[in-house]
Amino acid sequence: MVRKGISAADLVALALKLYRPLRIKTSLWRPGSDAIGELIHRIKGMVGEGDVLVLSEKALSVAKGLVFDEASIKPSRLSKVYTYLLMRWIWGCLLGPLCKLKPQTLSWIRGYMIKEGARHKQLAVKVGGLLEALKPSSEAGIDASNLPFSLVALPLDDAKAAAKEVRGRLMKEVGVDVTVVVADSDRLYQHRRLDFALTSRRTSVKVGIYMGPLSFIVGRVFRGSFTPLATPLAMDGPPLNKWLLLGLAEAADRVRGFGAGRTAFDVARRLGTPVDGITWSMLERVPHYPAVLFKPRRP
Repeated sequence: MVRKGISAADLVALALKLYRPLRIKTSLWRPGSDAIGELIHRIKGMVGEGDVLVLSEKALSVAKGLVFDEASIKPSRLSKVYTYLLMRWIWGCLLGPLCKLKPQTLSWIRGYMIKEGARHKQLAVKVGGLLEALKPSSEAGIDASNLPFSLVALPLDDAKAAAKEVRGRLMKEVGVDVTVVVADSDRLYQHRRLDFALTSRRTSVKVGIYMGPLSFIVGRVFRGSFTPLATPLAMDGPPLNKWLLLGLAEAADRVRGFGAGRTAFDVARRLGTPVDGITWSMLERVPHYPAVLFKPRRP
């Protein structure tokens, strides 16, 4: 299936040639929501043997209560200095241009809010370690988009266990066995001509080599040699080969969309409010698609 110069479009085309995607709309999952119960209710009657269900890690994390209020963090002076030098100078003046980041992204980095950013970096160090905090965004799998106030979603403690739980409840309550994939929109970088990928998230599926922020830097600097893809973090059920798994994860990421925006700042602009002024009720007005059900295409 792999050919020279493979791209994200090639892998998505492969996935969509074999499977038909159904975007699953749900209510906004808040901490404590019975997300799996609602999901089963939504897909009951359409899910069948051989299907693949791709779920958003972030949506599951929020439903499981893995959220944290960054406003509760008092950033240290060292954290503020670290954030200022890392973001405005190292990323803003050196690594950002080297990685060929978009002008608007560079502008955001060069004007990075120090107090709020220092809180975020401090949390990233605690959750994922110093290496993860070196990333310009999505540090340690922490996600601030599509959440109210100063809340952020933490990564799942065990994405494999989450996939297994969803699959188990589907088998018990609906009586069908499907492959369940938990994926994150954070990019991995698949080499276009060689069978290896670089990941910035640790995964339980063998899709690449974890290199933290170096994956982002190498993938962006040598973007002609790498193609960016959504990251499948875990899989449970009848196995998929690597290329189909990557294609389905990327296709699901595109089909689901980005809620009210890719970043907390995009969400704030769309809703016409400061970042810390976003509320649950505002977010509830935006359609939410935390899952995509892929059904095999019949000959």
